[in-house]
Amino acid sequence: MTLPLDERVSDLRELFFETALELLQTLNEDGLALERGAGDQEAIRRVRRVVHTLKGDAGAIGMRELSELAHEFENVLTPELAAERGPEVAEAVLAAADTFESLLSAARKNLPSPGGETLRALIAKLCAAPAIQAPHSAPSPARNGPEARFDWTEYERLLMSEAVTRGEAVYQVAVTLEAASLMPSAAWQLVRNVFHSCGSILALHPADDAHAEHVEIVEAAIASELPLEALRKRLHIPAVTGQVILERAAPAADALHDLVSLPHGDAQEAAIPPAASSAASSAPRGEAVPPSGAGAGVGGSAKAAPHAAALADKTLRVDSERIDDVLNLVGELIIGRSMLSRTVAEFDRRFQRDPLASRFADALGFQSRVLETLQKSVMKIRMVPVEQLFRRFPRIVRDIAKLRGKDVALSVTGESTGLDKSILEPLSEPITHLIRNCVDHGIEPPEERIAAGKPARGTIRLGARHEGNHVVIEVGDDGRGIDRQKVVQRAIELGFVTPEEASQLTDMEALSLIFIQGFTMLREVTQISGRGVGMDVVKTALEKLKGTVSVQTTLGKGTTFLLQLPLTLASIKALLAEVGGQLYAIPVASVVEITRVTEAEIHQVDGHEVFQLRNQVLKLVRLDRLNSGATSASTRASRRLFVIVVALADRKFGLGVDCLRGEEELVIKALDSRLTQTEFVNGASILGDGTVVMILNLPTVVAKLSRAALAEVLA
Repeated sequence: MTLPLDERVSDLRELFFETALELLQTLNEDGLALERGAGDQEAIRRVRRVVHTLKGDAGAIGMRELSELAHEFENVLTPELAAERGPEVAEAVLAAADTFESLLSAARKNLPSPGGETLRALIAKLCAAPAIQAPHSAPSPARNGPEARFDWTEYERLLMSEAVTRGEAVYQVAVTLEAASLMPSAAWQLVRNVFHSCGSILALHPADDAHAEHVEIVEAAIASELPLEALRKRLHIPAVTGQVILERAAPAADALHDLVSLPHGDAQEAAIPPAASSAASSAPRGEAVPPSGAGAGVGGSAKAAPHAAALADKTLRVDSERIDDVLNLVGELIIGRSMLSRTVAEFDRRFQRDPLASRFADALGFQSRVLETLQKSVMKIRMVPVEQLFRRFPRIVRDIAKLRGKDVALSVTGESTGLDKSILEPLSEPITHLIRNCVDHGIEPPEERIAAGKPARGTIRLGARHEGNHVVIEVGDDGRGIDRQKVVQRAIELGFVTPEEASQLTDMEALSLIFIQGFTMLREVTQISGRGVGMDVVKTALEKLKGTVSVQTTLGKGTTFLLQLPLTLASIKALLAEVGGQLYAIPVASVVEITRVTEAEIHQVDGHEVFQLRNQVLKLVRLDRLNSGATSASTRASRRLFVIVVALADRKFGLGVDCLRGEEELVIKALDSRLTQTEFVNGASILGDGTVVMILNLPTVVAKLSRAALAEVLA
């Protein structure tokens, strides 16, 4: 099935934006490499390739401003200039990455273009060096490219000859495509649109985009009223087309069914752009000279074509929504399996000696194994390495360190750790805030580090690792650490805690004050920090992703933030517990153990209910407070409470419940904000018998219910 033209163009634009973002990330990395090793010849060649590819792809979808700016920027990407003025070239590369990103963002959102005057000023400054000349200022030599065959069918030749007989100007046109373009189909589409704007297309090879993926040359026969020079200029598309060959057809003796021979003079004149006229004199007659500024010859792409085709055969771009649809269907199958499991169990209870019972059990076991494999396969598709996220941060560290006058290096580990794409993408903002915080607040200035016996260069650590069903992302520094006393004092000044409350805070509770919205250690707002929103953003983002954040710090040695996240938000293994007739689900990954305690074993300390578990004293959170009414003291005294011990970060808590209902694999369903107003649950699921179970948001439950008024506890 052929998609409508508008839909195909929209798909190509979206593909271009995705590819362009990857190119910009590469450009940032190569710019940093140039900054580290001024004059790095291989790095400057990589930058040229990236910019040339971006130029071609931008031109292919009609982003002429970006294409032309990239073309201008190529003038400074020479090994000679990089060797002579390496730091300035590296700065220009990073500035170009920022400018290109702004242009792409504006185009994607259909906003006015921000322009590129800052980058153009840098280009002009670099090109002004006496020893440096723009690489494209000299005319390009003639190059051999794919030959124009103009091998028309009988019907196409008939159409052309009849148009010539009617007195129309008919041109045979051959246009080569830039070899560096990653989107030949889009380039072919753009060339075809230009052909249409020139006149009536009588013949076109290739005729459709089905064969345009590996096309090097596009041929057409056009009946046009445009003058030859105007036609030639229109057919030259910067960064998209290379050679342009024009031949005008003239009537012959048998013009009715045959295409006549064509004068070579017109073809030669049309093929030579003004900038290349001097080179044309040395070119053999009948050969076209590529336009000034053209990139690598088309012949170069022929060698790379088999490799590119092999990569294309192994790679398939799929919209993530399609994978989500498949995962949702797998979730429905899991619910269906639960229904079957309950039905088979009921059948087994009623007909214990029926031979069908064992056959049902075997069939259910087989179905469960296949479904588990299917679920794992779909989840693997959604898993992406955290490297895709981590690649953004070297540039951020570099920019902030330069702004603050610090020398900071970034150490990255665990890049291959896999994480669900739906979790990975929202992590960019919180990790960015943490890294900014580490560079701005944590790492000391070089002179202060040297005085403390540390290396002048500070280090930011960014790592990822698997721990059970979770991924732990670590962001740390070897800076000055967090002073607990200063944090508490600042919180008192800002009115977040009273002196009495501050005196009862544990070390972890004191450090957690930095995550309160509006908290900041700075008394003046700077360009980077001081508004008191960064760390609050981190905590809020982690809670939305059903994760936790904790802080470890040693004064004078540094601070580490640990982000613990589930591998996926699609499904979980959960322990089902009943409280006041309501069923709740607690993620098994957070459960340490289950015990039972009596009311006599529960004590009150500083407004908290606590109990002793072997040699530990743990806070107790009664989940019956989630319901509308609290359990009476007389009822509590007459029972032994089930307590589920859970671990959040490096702390343990006890959750008091009425009874346990077993363990289930649940498919998480998001709750509509119009239907629920509570922050204590972050999703729901459906059991096999149709019962709806709420999935608890453990960090919020513990934070809000652990500190209860003593009067309520004794009521």
